[in-house]
Amino acid sequence: MTSLDGFSMAWAMNRIESAFSKAKSEGRSAFVSYVCAGDPDIDTSLEVCRTLIKSGVDVMELGVPFSDPLADGLTNQLAAQRALEAGTTQADVFQLVRNIRKENDEVPIVFYTYYNLMFSNGLDQYIADAKAAGVDGLLVLDLPPEEAEDHMASCEKHGMKTVFLIAPTTPAARVGFIAKHATGFIYYVSRTGVTGVREDLADDLNEMVGMIREATDKPLVVGFGVSKREQVKTICELADGVVVGSAIVNTIKDNLGDTAAITSRMGELVSDLVAGTKVR
Repeated sequence: MTSLDGFSMAWAMNRIESAFSKAKSEGRSAFVSYVCAGDPDIDTSLEVCRTLIKSGVDVMELGVPFSDPLADGLTNQLAAQRALEAGTTQADVFQLVRNIRKENDEVPIVFYTYYNLMFSNGLDQYIADAKAAGVDGLLVLDLPPEEAEDHMASCEKHGMKTVFLIAPTTPAARVGFIAKHATGFIYYVSRTGVTGVREDLADDLNEMVGMIREATDKPLVVGFGVSKREQVKTICELADGVVVGSAIVNTIKDNLGDTAAITSRMGELVSDLVAGTKVR
């Protein structure tokens, strides 16, 4: 391995850190987008990812389509269903990432997934394949750190970042434990329940973010229910990043069969939301 190759590999392993550092240097918080890979089909999904990058997202969360997405509300459940009905396979999802990486080697990609999809064909092999494709981090919705010893060991082995969830019901004593095991960033789920657009932010958002901040200095993003620029701005005054999912996914649902309309509407929405990340 040449020194140049070594530099490239080291840089690639830190895309997440670089994204948060870049946003901070620009006086803003990071914008994290969510879409389901393969929604509504694998070709359109690549156009969607191109649109997100062009619109200024800092981190892309790609949902891996799953038949039983228990953490997701109806919007994201239907997105996964559309992807599966279009025939999206795990191989397709990895190829989607490789295709993105042919065009962009900067924006971090985090898989938003469920443990069975990783475990069923071999956990270590899955993580190795994901890393080789160009994935930077794994957020496994149904895997708490207390049960993730094998997962974390494989992630460390392959240079994969881990992302763990903190919820409004998480006691203060456990926040530090979760934060300790997150090597990428921490995702604060600001609402109990499942994903979906909400009209208002949680009343205790400021209090909970403050409590998490006392326990760790790792990057903290806030999501679940965010759909408006005003909400993005409020969150970005408190946290290192904001996650928007269902509002973006709805632009796919509302324009099925018209890729140009999907990308146009999505581009307008995301560009507007990204504008809300400026905090100084």
